[in-house]
Amino acid sequence: MASLVFADGAALVLKRINRHGLVTGATGTGKTVTLQTLAEGMAKAGIPVFVTDVKGDLSGIAMPKQAGAATMPAIFWDILGKQGHPAHTTISEFGPVLLAELLDLSDVQRGVLELVFRVADEGGLLLLDLKDLRAVLQYVADNTQQISAKYGLVSPASLAAIQRALLSLENEGAGQFFGEPALDLSDLMKTDAAGHGYISILSSSELIQRPRLYASFLLWLLAELFEDLPEAGDLPQPKLVLFFDEAHLMFNNAPKVLLEKVEQVVRLIRSKGVGVYFVTQNPGDIPEGIQGQLGNRIQHALRAFTPSEQKKVKSAAESLRANPKFDTEKVLGELGVGEALVSTLDEQGIPTVVERVKIHLPESRLGTLQPAELQQIMRASPVAGKYDVIVDSNSAYEILNQKNASTATVAAPSASTGGWSSQPAPSTWETRRPPEPAQPRQPVIRRGREPDSMGEVIAKSALRAMSSSVGRQVGTQIMRGLLGAILKK
Repeated sequence: MASLVFADGAALVLKRINRHGLVTGATGTGKTVTLQTLAEGMAKAGIPVFVTDVKGDLSGIAMPKQAGAATMPAIFWDILGKQGHPAHTTISEFGPVLLAELLDLSDVQRGVLELVFRVADEGGLLLLDLKDLRAVLQYVADNTQQISAKYGLVSPASLAAIQRALLSLENEGAGQFFGEPALDLSDLMKTDAAGHGYISILSSSELIQRPRLYASFLLWLLAELFEDLPEAGDLPQPKLVLFFDEAHLMFNNAPKVLLEKVEQVVRLIRSKGVGVYFVTQNPGDIPEGIQGQLGNRIQHALRAFTPSEQKKVKSAAESLRANPKFDTEKVLGELGVGEALVSTLDEQGIPTVVERVKIHLPESRLGTLQPAELQQIMRASPVAGKYDVIVDSNSAYEILNQKNASTATVAAPSASTGGWSSQPAPSTWETRRPPEPAQPRQPVIRRGREPDSMGEVIAKSALRAMSSSVGRQVGTQIMRGLLGAILKK
């Protein structure tokens, strides 16, 4: 059976790569180099790979170590749009559950946010970016009495708290993550003409300073892949492998119900042909329920100077299948840089006994790219130009403004009577939010044909919702991702 040799005496069976894995070790013991070696080897075997570059030192994977040597094709991504192609999703696709996590809302505020999404769904108000969500929040605030009568009491204080949280999120630059064009997951699963898998590198050195956004993006990506990909069964090798560095950030302070659903996704996504590898300092950083799903383990050195650290080393040793030739717990503290204890799944899916090995160095460059090198790679990227221009479609913000413009008739003196014409009084919404000039933030970009009308945009979005695997009724709810849907069950 085909395998990927990444160390003397250690290999990953390609068919078992989608049984997930864990790369752990103290700072400076070689985790990043191991990640680069694994990603490079998988790409060479024809497996597309997605990696998060937290420290900024993985970008060298796109360049050969020596001039003239072959290297694997790479695509650079950046939610903030600075060190790669922008990676967007819409507010509706992200959903209220993960958005509440991102905004750090209380239980009451989470309930109000879900109500706001429900109002938008039933009103045909597409939530694409933050200005759409703010517009619907203001609409709910200005129509509290009517909405409360239908859905239950809406707390003005909670609405105000959500607005403040959104403002803080936008001030951090996270608002760039929401909008169109939304990330096409197929762009993460490309191969080149030679059959090598593309390595998608998410620049995260700035993103990691916003740990909630970083964790929420990774959870959203997992959920979207699980939702969109068809069942694949046992494949000769995975369709895609994900490496999540600083993985503990995905689980810090996450509510129990969310952890349970992440565990469910990790357990089931392997049947979609996707492998997930978590990279962190200690196995204990990963919840036990998820640890049980990680069949391939690479453990670098752990240092134990305190009783607490000694317990972690003992726990890490017990997570590996013992080798009678040595004391695993003792060896963990003796490993040098680049050495690791490895236990992987064999052809029958059984964990091998742990072995002490020296990880191979990658054939690509260690360290970062120069700015000119990065720009050259991005210009030659297979997705160049696809995501770099923001598309500002007709959505909730525009629909509500158009509605206000058509109904907010200001009373004016009557020419025949000299008095005032009997026009309907403006609503609270219209009083607080006068019609704005028709000056969209960005032009609506449509390549190769005339711009869509508002009705066409709404119809197309509704058709996308109808075609999703959840199959919710068009006009009542817009599909927002697996985690949100599961939590509502």
